[in-house]
Amino acid sequence: MTRIHMAGAGGLLLDAADGAFNDMTQRRIWATSRELNVRADIVQTIPGVNNLLVMFDAVETDPATMETLLRDVWTQASADEIPTREIVVPVIYGGTFGEDLALVARFANLTEEETIEVHVAGRYSVAAIGAMAGFVYLTGLDSRLAVPRRDSPRLRVEKGAVVIGGGHAGMMPCTSPSGWHILGRTDLCLFDAFRPEPGLLRLGDTVRFVRAS
Repeated sequence: MTRIHMAGAGGLLLDAADGAFNDMTQRRIWATSRELNVRADIVQTIPGVNNLLVMFDAVETDPATMETLLRDVWTQASADEIPTREIVVPVIYGGTFGEDLALVARFANLTEEETIEVHVAGRYSVAAIGAMAGFVYLTGLDSRLAVPRRDSPRLRVEKGAVVIGGGHAGMMPCTSPSGWHILGRTDLCLFDAFRPEPGLLRLGDTVRFVRAS
């Protein structure tokens, strides 16, 4: 069941999550976001994982009217396919670059080598972009590796860290605090504000991790 809540005076959060992540629901989230973004009364939409944050001018727009609009657009939205690319991400696993590999292996009841193989075998999709510029929430993580996030986040996780947390995978676009577990590191530049398209990854892109040579 889809729920819509106020998120501050000028925001609405559409929560379409119903248990495990649903790819078709996510595609409807993207379609709803695209439809709303062309409207002058919408300030910004931010797709999350099976949810959508819609920001509007609360001075000019009545929240009840905006909620009706959001519900109508969501109801009519279809799970359209969008153009995607495959991005190959070389990773150095373990050692000083992947300090949580052993912990994740124990959680999954696998050897470290098997854990790497399971991570590499996955086919991941960019479901949402957020938390920090260029950070992607990747779906497709093998359930054996779905280790809960750390109780106490690290204050510093290095740029390029290849991480997992809960049911998602990701990569650190910059050095930042994080509660995700570190499996390895990539040298790919995930975000550069001076590029024409600053973020390396787009919504819907697929990601394939490979061992760095």
